[in-house]
Amino acid sequence: MEYRIEHDSMGEVKVPADKYWAAQTERSHENFLIGVGIETMPREITHAFGILKKAAAIANHKLRPERMTDEKLAAISAACGEVISGSLNEHFPLVVWQTGSGTQSNMNTNEVIANRGNEIAGKKLLHPNDDVNMSQSSNDTFPTAMHISAVLAVEDRVLPAIDTLVATFRHLEETHAGIVKSGRTHLQDATPIQFSQEISGWRSSLERDREMLASALPYLKTLALGGTAVGTGLNAPEGFDVEVAKAVSELTGKQFVTAENKFHALTSKDEIVFAHGALKALAADMMKIANDVRWLASGPRDGLGEITIPENEPGSSIMPGKVNPTQCEQVTMVAVQVMGNDAAVGMAASQGNFELNVFMPVCAYNFLQSARLLAESILSFNKNCAVGIQANREKMHHNLHNSLMLVTALNPYIGYENAAKTAKKAFHDNISLKEACVSLGFLTEERFDEVFHPEQMV
Repeated sequence: MEYRIEHDSMGEVKVPADKYWAAQTERSHENFLIGVGIETMPREITHAFGILKKAAAIANHKLRPERMTDEKLAAISAACGEVISGSLNEHFPLVVWQTGSGTQSNMNTNEVIANRGNEIAGKKLLHPNDDVNMSQSSNDTFPTAMHISAVLAVEDRVLPAIDTLVATFRHLEETHAGIVKSGRTHLQDATPIQFSQEISGWRSSLERDREMLASALPYLKTLALGGTAVGTGLNAPEGFDVEVAKAVSELTGKQFVTAENKFHALTSKDEIVFAHGALKALAADMMKIANDVRWLASGPRDGLGEITIPENEPGSSIMPGKVNPTQCEQVTMVAVQVMGNDAAVGMAASQGNFELNVFMPVCAYNFLQSARLLAESILSFNKNCAVGIQANREKMHHNLHNSLMLVTALNPYIGYENAAKTAKKAFHDNISLKEACVSLGFLTEERFDEVFHPEQMV
């Protein structure tokens, strides 16, 4: 491999000749060989850095045109465009497990943009600190990248995924209207319910999760940029924070604003914790829905078997013909991961010592993984399972009329205690509720038929 010599305040460093990063990135690359190739800084963060560096250049050009010249702005903007597109991803090698402020990832971005910008300009035009990092600090850029990436992940990935599954459930409600089945509480038989009503519970859970996620977005849309090192805004021109938030808004098409209190913005990650709580709520509901679906589809002969789901792949290497609810299982595993991530996000956010939180990379890593996994998991579940859910009407009818809890319909006519005696006798003697009720002398056959209508109990 060929190398070139780069230098920083600590001296010279050998850097791969074909990479745009420079000395500080290389030092981090060599000093943190932890999770290399597996736990790289999320690409969502790299993307967000491209946005904020371009926005910062735009703001500096407006406020400091003598330093951020037209030529420098053009070079930075062009390089940032490539960072945003992902075409320079190979030049961002650093792992999550680095400095807790994300300083090395900020400098990685500065160095890549400077070197690529110089290449575009055809001369040594940009300095990573003096130009690309002008009016900024790692301490305000990394939390800004966290918020930008979180907003994009939630608005552009998670919310549309929820909407897709909600639409599927709404369609399933319509196509299964009027089908009555046994309800279940405590995993035991309960009073009847329409299958469409059961599905509506799934849909409404997701709609509420969406509302809670959306309620977190205004907090995530506040940016720390402009606080620089400790929140005072040292070395940033007056109005820089407002101008950079305006530029980020224009670049993303989303309404970001500058954080009112930069001392809070640098040290507290409460907005991330709050938003991830909503992601955890979504994970919890997806766990419930996936479990409902696989229980209802259990069998095909010896389980509940009240619905059928698509058969996507063989389920066993030893049992021929076995098909498993694999999409439900991936959802439940993703839900467990998100719940674990929530603990990591909360712990990381609690480590805001004095003027800076120094657990930001791991906080961002877990948040973005949760958002990414949930979005992809929900879309996969929708495409490969939910759209193909079909009611097994015969099994639903059989289970409904075999349920002892239909006796609840008799309460107004024979009383709770007599209804309980009827249910216990029917179960003990393995006879129908009608036979038990009549044999106990609580109702005549004619009166029983007159008042006992399971389909009307919903």
